[in-house]
Amino acid sequence: MPVVASTLVTSFDTVRVAAIQATPAILDADATIEKAERLLHDAADAGVRLAVLPECFVSLYPSGSWAGSTNPWNDAFDALWERLWASSVDVPGPMLDRLGAVCRERDLHVAVGVNERDSARPGSLWNTLAYYGPAGFLGKHRKLMPTVHERLFHAVGAGDDLQVHDTPAGRIGGLICWENMMPLARYAVYRGGPQIYVAPTADDSASWLGSMRHIAYEAGAFVVSAPQFISAAAFPADFPVALPEGKDVLGNGGAAIVSPVDGEVVAGPLYGEEGMVVHDCDLSAALKAKRTFDVTGHYGREDVLLPLLAARP
Repeated sequence: MPVVASTLVTSFDTVRVAAIQATPAILDADATIEKAERLLHDAADAGVRLAVLPECFVSLYPSGSWAGSTNPWNDAFDALWERLWASSVDVPGPMLDRLGAVCRERDLHVAVGVNERDSARPGSLWNTLAYYGPAGFLGKHRKLMPTVHERLFHAVGAGDDLQVHDTPAGRIGGLICWENMMPLARYAVYRGGPQIYVAPTADDSASWLGSMRHIAYEAGAFVVSAPQFISAAAFPADFPVALPEGKDVLGNGGAAIVSPVDGEVVAGPLYGEEGMVVHDCDLSAALKAKRTFDVTGHYGREDVLLPLLAARP
C-alpha cells in the first residue's frame, strides 16, 4: 500500500470546508470550467479553504438513471462516446489549470471529479479525482473499479495513486463514489492519515449518507460528500441518448459534511437543488477521535491481518 511522505508540519487549525452541489454544463467542458471558476470564487468569498465538487463534474457522469439502459452497440452510443471524449479533460492540463489559477489567486484548495482523457493517445477515459491548490496541481486518483454500466465508459485505475496530500489546509485524501465501499481501498487511504476525507459521488441514497457517517468515524477524519444535482432540463436538446420519460430529477444531491466525532452530520444534507454546504472543521477533532480508535494505528493490527490476507488463495 502507498506510504505518503509528509512535507509539512501537520496542521490542527480550523479549516472552512465546502461541499459544492452543482450541475455541470453537460457535454461542454469549457462552460463547466467557467461555472466551476465562479463557484470557487463564491466559496472563497465565504472564507472556504477547501472546496469539493462532484464526481465527473467535468462534464457528465454516466448515471444509471439514464445510461444503464443504453445499448452500447447502437449509433446513439457512438455519438455519446465521441461527445463525452470531446468534453473530457487532460489531468493535468490547460482546462483544469484554470481552476488552479483560481486556487492560486484565492489561496484555495479544490478536489474536483472529471472525465479524464489522454489527448496524446485518444481512447480510454477514466473517472478521476483531481486536486489543485495555491501551488497548482497536487495529484490525481483514477477510480479503481467502475460500477456496472460505468464499465462501458471508464477504464479501471491502477491504484498507484491512492494518496493523501499534505497541504496548509490539512491532510486531504479520499475515494470516488462506490470505491468507498471497498474496505481495502479505504484502508490504503487511511494509512496516509487524512484529516479531511473527500467523497465526490453521484449516489443520492440514504444508505450513502450512512456510509459517509461510518467512514468519518472509522477514519477519524471529516468527510466531505459532494453528490451531483442533475435535472432532466439540464441536458441539451441534442443529447444523443433518450432520457427516461416522466423523470424530472436524475440526481437529487445530498451534499453533507460529517464530523469524526460520533459520525455526526454537521452540514447538510442538501437535496433537490444546487447549493453549497459549509462547515468549520476543527482538525484537532480528527486527532482526538483517534485516541480511542485509530484504524491504522493501535487498532490496525497489520501484523496479524496482512499475513492472513496474503496467505489466502
